[in-house]
Amino acid sequence: MSSELSELFPQFDAGLIEDLEKVGQLVDFEEGDVLIRPGQYLTTSLLILDGHVKIYREGGDGDEIFLYFLEQGNSCALSMICSINNEVSSLKGVAMTKGKALLIPVQHMELLVREHRQWMYFLLETYRSKFNELIEVVDQVVFDSMDKKLESYLERMFETSGNKITITHQEIANDLNSSREVISRLLKKLESQKRISISRFEITRLNF
Repeated sequence: MSSELSELFPQFDAGLIEDLEKVGQLVDFEEGDVLIRPGQYLTTSLLILDGHVKIYREGGDGDEIFLYFLEQGNSCALSMICSINNEVSSLKGVAMTKGKALLIPVQHMELLVREHRQWMYFLLETYRSKFNELIEVVDQVVFDSMDKKLESYLERMFETSGNKITITHQEIANDLNSSREVISRLLKKLESQKRISISRFEITRLNF
């Protein structure tokens, strides 16, 4: 696993790679697996080695708000904060694809920060990048119309998954807190503009 970690994280030196291998647990996941559950105390933090994960926040009434994606080389900043502070998680992490992750136990996080400056820099960059994504989510919710929200959502999906997305209109509606009918209508509009192509369970980027 050391060669894989070195390739994914070239900023990590051999000592940090060795310690991550010692304390981390390698796990495989399948599409649809729930990797982070709301209402739990998180004892580990995810380091994604392969695959894609969606992170949601669950409200008190059970509604879910899509926050951001995790992809290869990412970690979940909010779950890190929950685990370090021993707080109950309000997050839900669902695998978009099959993949694998390294689970870092919370009791080793402080030691890794103390012993390895690169790990501290990685955590700070993780917080910064995901905070910026959360600000974009807030801006979209407050200021953007649904067509703009959909375009931004598709752009992020294409960046994460490539030029072809396997997803239903209902799943998009759930992520954007909209209805399937509204999303289908807006997707048809984008298709008529020749920006995307729609087929059963798939959306292909054309001129997006």
